Amino acid sequence: MLNSILALSVTQNASDLHLSSGEAPCIRVNGQLQFLSKDKLSPLELEIELFNLLEQSQIDTLKQYRQIDFAYHLAEVGRFRVNIFYQQRGISAVFRVLNHCIPTLSQIKAPTIFRELAIIKSGMILVTGATGSGKSTTLASLIQYINSTVAKHIITLEDPIEYIYQNDKSLIQQRELANFRHAIDGFLRQDPDIILLGELRNKYSIQAALTAAETGHLVFATLHTSSAIQAINRIIDVFEDSSRDFIRLQLSNSLKAIINQKLVPVENGRKALFEVLINTPAVSNLINEGKIKQIFSLMQTGQQYGMQVMPES
Repeated sequence: MLNSILALSVTQNASDLHLSSGEAPCIRVNGQLQFLSKDKLSPLELEIELFNLLEQSQIDTLKQYRQIDFAYHLAEVGRFRVNIFYQQRGISAVFRVLNHCIPTLSQIKAPTIFRELAIIKSGMILVTGATGSGKSTTLASLIQYINSTVAKHIITLEDPIEYIYQNDKSLIQQRELANFRHAIDGFLRQDPDIILLGELRNKYSIQAALTAAETGHLVFATLHTSSAIQAINRIIDVFEDSSRDFIRLQLSNSLKAIINQKLVPVENGRKALFEVLINTPAVSNLINEGKIKQIFSLMQTGQQYGMQVMPES
Protein backbone atom coordinates (compact mmCIF):
# COMPACT_ATOMS: atom_id res chain seq x y z
CA MET A 1 0.00 0.00 0.00
CA LEU A 2 2.62 2.54 1.07
CA ASN A 3 4.97 2.04 -1.87
CA SER A 4 2.14 2.38 -4.38
CA ILE A 5 1.06 5.68 -2.77
CA LEU A 6 4.66 6.93 -2.92
CA ALA A 7 4.90 5.99 -6.59
CA LEU A 8 1.61 7.80 -7.31
CA SER A 9 2.89 10.89 -5.48
CA VAL A 10 5.96 11.00 -7.70
CA THR A 11 3.92 10.62 -10.90
CA GLN A 12 1.69 13.51 -9.73
CA ASN A 13 4.78 15.76 -9.32
CA ALA A 14 4.12 16.15 -5.61
CA SER A 15 6.62 17.82 -3.32
CA ASP A 16 5.21 16.09 -0.21
CA LEU A 17 2.98 13.17 0.74
CA HIS A 18 0.98 13.35 4.00
CA LEU A 19 -0.22 10.14 5.67
CA SER A 20 -2.36 10.76 8.74
CA SER A 21 -4.20 8.23 10.92
CA GLY A 22 -7.92 8.40 10.32
CA GLU A 23 -7.59 10.63 7.24
CA ALA A 24 -7.21 10.09 3.51
CA PRO A 25 -3.68 10.44 2.06
CA CYS A 26 -2.96 13.80 0.48
CA ILE A 27 -0.14 15.36 -1.52
CA ARG A 28 1.18 18.87 -2.00
CA VAL A 29 1.49 19.96 -5.64
CA ASN A 30 2.78 23.44 -6.46
CA GLY A 31 2.18 24.44 -2.86
CA GLN A 32 -1.45 23.23 -2.71
CA LEU A 33 -2.76 20.18 -0.83
CA GLN A 34 -4.78 17.62 -2.78
CA PHE A 35 -6.42 14.45 -1.43
CA LEU A 36 -5.53 11.31 -3.38
CA SER A 37 -8.71 9.45 -2.45
CA LYS A 38 -11.61 9.39 0.01
CA ASP A 39 -10.38 6.21 1.72
CA LYS A 40 -9.24 6.96 5.26
CA LEU A 41 -6.11 5.33 6.65
CA SER A 42 -6.47 2.88 9.55
CA PRO A 43 -4.16 3.94 12.43
CA LEU A 44 -3.07 0.33 13.07
CA GLU A 45 -2.44 -0.50 9.40
CA LEU A 46 -0.56 2.76 8.86
CA GLU A 47 1.62 2.09 11.92
CA ILE A 48 2.49 -1.38 10.64
CA GLU A 49 3.39 0.01 7.18
CA LEU A 50 5.57 2.76 8.64
CA PHE A 51 7.29 0.46 11.15
CA ASN A 52 8.31 -1.75 8.21
CA LEU A 53 10.52 1.13 7.02
CA LEU A 54 12.40 1.27 10.33
CA GLU A 55 15.06 -0.71 12.11
CA GLN A 56 14.39 -1.68 15.71
CA SER A 57 16.65 1.10 17.04
CA GLN A 58 14.65 3.63 15.01
CA ILE A 59 11.37 2.23 16.35
CA ASP A 60 12.73 2.64 19.87
CA THR A 61 13.69 6.25 19.11
CA LEU A 62 10.25 6.96 17.64
CA LYS A 63 8.50 5.54 20.70
CA GLN A 64 10.74 7.50 23.06
CA TYR A 65 10.67 10.90 21.35
CA ARG A 66 7.36 10.50 19.49
CA GLN A 67 8.98 11.46 16.18
CA ILE A 68 11.91 10.53 13.96
CA ASP A 69 13.61 11.80 10.78
CA PHE A 70 15.24 9.55 8.20
CA ALA A 71 15.68 9.06 4.45
CA TYR A 72 13.98 6.31 2.47
CA HIS A 73 14.92 5.03 -1.00
CA LEU A 74 12.34 3.18 -3.06
CA ALA A 75 13.91 1.48 -6.07
CA GLU A 76 12.76 2.80 -9.45
CA VAL A 77 10.58 5.41 -7.73
CA GLY A 78 12.79 7.84 -5.83
CA ARG A 79 14.29 9.01 -2.58
CA PHE A 80 12.30 10.61 0.24
CA ARG A 81 13.03 12.57 3.39
CA VAL A 82 10.66 11.20 6.01
CA ASN A 83 9.32 12.46 9.32
CA ILE A 84 7.16 10.03 11.31
CA PHE A 85 5.37 11.36 14.37
CA TYR A 86 2.46 10.68 16.69
CA GLN A 87 -0.52 13.02 16.95
CA GLN A 88 -3.91 12.92 18.65
CA ARG A 89 -5.47 10.35 16.28
CA GLY A 90 -2.38 8.13 16.06
CA ILE A 91 0.70 7.85 13.88
CA SER A 92 1.36 10.15 10.91
CA ALA A 93 4.15 10.71 8.39
CA VAL A 94 5.32 13.26 5.87
CA PHE A 95 7.39 12.13 2.87
CA ARG A 96 9.33 14.90 1.08
CA VAL A 97 10.07 13.89 -2.52
CA LEU A 98 13.75 14.41 -3.39
CA ASN A 99 14.80 14.90 -6.98
CA HIS A 100 16.78 12.10 -8.64
CA CYS A 101 19.07 14.65 -10.25
CA ILE A 102 20.57 17.67 -8.56
CA PRO A 103 19.56 20.74 -10.59
CA THR A 104 22.26 23.06 -11.84
CA LEU A 105 22.52 26.69 -10.75
CA SER A 106 21.27 27.63 -14.20
CA GLN A 107 18.23 25.39 -13.84
CA ILE A 108 17.20 27.02 -10.55
CA LYS A 109 17.88 30.43 -12.15
CA ALA A 110 20.38 31.36 -9.46
CA PRO A 111 21.90 34.86 -9.58
CA THR A 112 25.42 35.08 -11.02
CA ILE A 113 26.86 35.87 -7.58
CA PHE A 114 26.17 32.26 -6.51
CA ARG A 115 29.03 31.02 -8.69
CA GLU A 116 31.39 33.53 -7.11
CA LEU A 117 30.31 32.50 -3.62
CA ALA A 118 30.96 28.84 -4.44
CA ILE A 119 34.69 29.45 -5.00
CA ILE A 120 35.30 31.40 -1.78
CA LYS A 121 38.00 29.65 0.26
CA SER A 122 36.66 30.23 3.78
CA GLY A 123 33.78 31.74 5.72
CA MET A 124 30.10 30.94 6.25
CA ILE A 125 27.31 31.03 3.66
CA LEU A 126 23.74 30.62 4.90
CA VAL A 127 20.70 29.62 2.87
CA THR A 128 17.51 30.66 4.66
CA GLY A 129 13.77 30.50 4.10
CA ALA A 130 10.60 28.86 5.30
CA THR A 131 10.07 25.11 5.37
CA GLY A 132 9.59 23.85 1.83
CA SER A 133 11.16 26.90 0.19
CA GLY A 134 13.85 24.90 -1.63
CA LYS A 135 16.82 25.54 0.68
CA SER A 136 18.14 21.99 0.41
CA THR A 137 17.93 22.09 -3.37
CA THR A 138 19.84 25.38 -3.57
CA LEU A 139 22.54 24.03 -1.27
CA ALA A 140 22.78 20.86 -3.34
CA SER A 141 23.13 22.93 -6.52
CA LEU A 142 25.96 24.95 -4.96
CA ILE A 143 27.78 21.82 -3.77
CA GLN A 144 27.33 20.15 -7.15
CA TYR A 145 28.70 23.25 -8.92
CA ILE A 146 31.82 23.06 -6.73
CA ASN A 147 32.03 19.31 -7.33
CA SER A 148 32.01 19.81 -11.10
CA THR A 149 34.51 22.68 -11.25
CA VAL A 150 37.23 22.34 -8.56
CA ALA A 151 39.02 19.64 -6.55
CA LYS A 152 37.91 20.02 -2.93
CA HIS A 153 37.32 17.73 0.02
CA ILE A 154 33.69 18.24 1.03
CA ILE A 155 32.16 16.76 4.18
CA THR A 156 28.43 16.99 4.80
CA LEU A 157 26.73 16.48 8.17
CA GLU A 158 23.03 15.92 7.58
CA ASP A 159 19.99 14.65 9.46
CA PRO A 160 18.99 12.82 7.37
CA ILE A 161 21.09 12.65 4.18
CA GLU A 162 18.93 13.97 1.36
CA TYR A 163 20.66 14.38 -2.00
CA ILE A 164 23.29 11.78 -2.90
CA TYR A 165 26.39 13.22 -4.59
CA GLN A 166 28.61 11.41 -7.07
CA ASN A 167 32.27 12.45 -6.89
CA ASP A 168 33.42 14.43 -9.90
CA LYS A 169 36.42 16.72 -9.42
CA SER A 170 35.84 16.81 -5.65
CA LEU A 171 35.82 14.14 -2.96
CA ILE A 172 32.47 14.28 -1.12
CA GLN A 173 31.83 12.34 2.08
CA GLN A 174 28.32 12.44 3.52
CA ARG A 175 27.67 11.75 7.20
CA GLU A 176 24.29 11.33 8.88
CA LEU A 177 24.48 12.91 12.34
CA ALA A 178 21.73 14.38 14.50
CA ASN A 179 24.08 16.15 16.92
CA PHE A 180 26.72 18.52 15.51
CA ARG A 181 27.87 19.51 18.98
CA HIS A 182 30.10 16.46 19.41
CA ALA A 183 31.15 16.23 15.76
CA ILE A 184 33.04 19.46 15.25
CA ASP A 185 36.34 18.31 16.79
CA GLY A 186 36.21 15.24 14.59
CA PHE A 187 35.48 16.83 11.25
CA LEU A 188 38.10 19.54 11.75
CA ARG A 189 40.62 16.68 11.89
CA GLN A 190 39.28 15.12 8.68
CA ASP A 191 41.01 17.65 6.40
CA PRO A 192 37.90 19.20 4.83
CA ASP A 193 37.97 22.22 2.54
CA ILE A 194 34.20 22.63 2.64
CA ILE A 195 31.69 21.64 5.32
CA LEU A 196 27.94 21.43 4.84
CA LEU A 197 26.19 21.44 8.21
CA GLY A 198 22.58 21.14 7.12
CA GLU A 199 20.18 22.99 9.41
CA LEU A 200 21.45 25.18 12.28
CA ARG A 201 18.92 24.25 14.97
CA ASN A 202 20.47 25.58 18.18
CA LYS A 203 23.38 27.54 19.61
CA TYR A 204 25.67 24.50 19.53
CA SER A 205 25.29 23.98 15.79
CA ILE A 206 25.61 27.74 15.19
CA GLN A 207 28.78 27.85 17.29
CA ALA A 208 30.11 24.85 15.36
CA ALA A 209 29.51 26.64 12.05
CA LEU A 210 31.20 29.85 13.25
CA THR A 211 34.19 27.94 14.65
CA ALA A 212 34.66 25.96 11.44
CA ALA A 213 34.44 29.14 9.35
CA GLU A 214 37.01 30.86 11.59
CA THR A 215 39.46 28.00 11.16
CA GLY A 216 39.76 28.48 7.40
CA HIS A 217 36.93 26.32 6.05
CA LEU A 218 34.05 27.24 3.77
CA VAL A 219 30.85 26.38 5.64
CA PHE A 220 27.37 26.05 4.13
CA ALA A 221 24.28 25.78 6.35
CA THR A 222 20.55 26.52 6.42
CA LEU A 223 18.30 28.45 8.80
CA HIS A 224 14.52 28.73 9.03
CA THR A 225 14.08 32.50 8.75
CA SER A 226 11.97 34.70 6.49
CA SER A 227 14.73 37.17 5.54
CA ALA A 228 18.48 37.67 5.54
CA ILE A 229 18.20 40.30 8.27
CA GLN A 230 16.17 37.96 10.45
CA ALA A 231 18.87 35.29 10.04
CA ILE A 232 21.45 37.60 11.61
CA ASN A 233 19.15 38.38 14.50
CA ARG A 234 18.35 34.68 15.00
CA ILE A 235 22.03 33.77 15.24
CA ILE A 236 22.78 36.52 17.76
CA ASP A 237 19.62 36.13 19.85
CA VAL A 238 20.11 32.40 20.45
CA PHE A 239 23.07 33.22 22.72
CA GLU A 240 23.04 34.65 26.24
CA ASP A 241 23.38 38.43 26.66
CA SER A 242 26.91 38.03 28.02
CA SER A 243 28.05 36.25 24.82
CA ARG A 244 26.41 38.43 22.18
CA ASP A 245 29.22 40.95 21.71
CA PHE A 246 31.61 38.11 20.96
CA ILE A 247 29.11 36.37 18.63
CA ARG A 248 28.55 39.62 16.71
CA LEU A 249 32.31 39.92 16.27
CA GLN A 250 32.60 36.30 15.13
CA LEU A 251 29.70 36.68 12.73
CA SER A 252 30.95 39.97 11.30
CA ASN A 253 34.31 38.32 10.52
CA SER A 254 33.13 34.88 9.36
CA LEU A 255 29.92 35.56 7.41
CA LYS A 256 30.30 35.77 3.64
CA ALA A 257 26.72 35.79 2.43
CA ILE A 258 23.11 35.04 3.30
CA ILE A 259 20.75 33.76 0.63
CA ASN A 260 17.08 33.97 1.51
CA GLN A 261 14.57 32.35 -0.79
CA LYS A 262 10.93 31.52 -1.33
CA LEU A 263 9.00 29.59 -3.95
CA VAL A 264 6.22 31.27 -5.92
CA PRO A 265 3.73 29.65 -8.31
CA VAL A 266 4.30 30.05 -12.03
CA GLU A 267 2.84 28.33 -15.04
CA ASN A 268 3.58 24.57 -14.83
CA GLY A 269 5.19 24.73 -11.39
CA ARG A 270 7.03 27.02 -9.01
CA LYS A 271 10.17 29.12 -9.21
CA ALA A 272 12.56 30.38 -6.57
CA LEU A 273 12.97 34.06 -5.74
CA PHE A 274 16.21 35.05 -4.03
CA GLU A 275 17.29 37.77 -1.62
CA VAL A 276 21.08 38.09 -1.33
CA LEU A 277 23.12 39.77 1.40
CA ILE A 278 26.88 40.02 0.88
CA ASN A 279 29.02 40.76 3.93
CA THR A 280 30.87 43.83 2.68
CA PRO A 281 33.04 45.85 5.11
CA ALA A 282 30.12 48.21 5.67
CA VAL A 283 27.76 45.33 6.48
CA SER A 284 30.40 43.76 8.74
CA ASN A 285 30.71 47.00 10.73
CA LEU A 286 26.94 47.19 11.22
CA ILE A 287 26.81 43.58 12.45
CA ASN A 288 29.67 44.21 14.89
CA GLU A 289 28.01 47.38 16.19
CA GLY A 290 24.60 45.71 16.53
CA LYS A 291 22.95 48.04 13.98
CA ILE A 292 21.24 45.22 12.14
CA LYS A 293 18.21 47.20 10.92
CA GLN A 294 20.46 49.50 8.87
CA ILE A 295 21.76 46.61 6.77
CA PHE A 296 18.64 46.52 4.57
CA SER A 297 19.44 49.93 3.07
CA LEU A 298 22.90 48.60 2.10
CA MET A 299 21.23 45.64 0.40
CA GLN A 300 19.03 48.00 -1.62
CA THR A 301 22.05 49.91 -2.93
CA GLY A 302 24.54 47.04 -3.12
CA GLN A 303 23.84 45.61 -6.56
CA GLN A 304 27.50 46.07 -7.55
CA TYR A 305 28.42 43.53 -4.86
CA GLY A 306 25.77 41.02 -5.98
CA MET A 307 23.17 42.01 -3.41
CA GLN A 308 19.47 42.08 -4.10
CA VAL A 309 16.28 42.37 -2.06
CA MET A 310 13.30 40.12 -2.65
CA PRO A 311 11.17 42.54 -4.76
CA GLU A 312 14.11 42.91 -7.18
CA SER A 313 14.29 39.13 -7.56
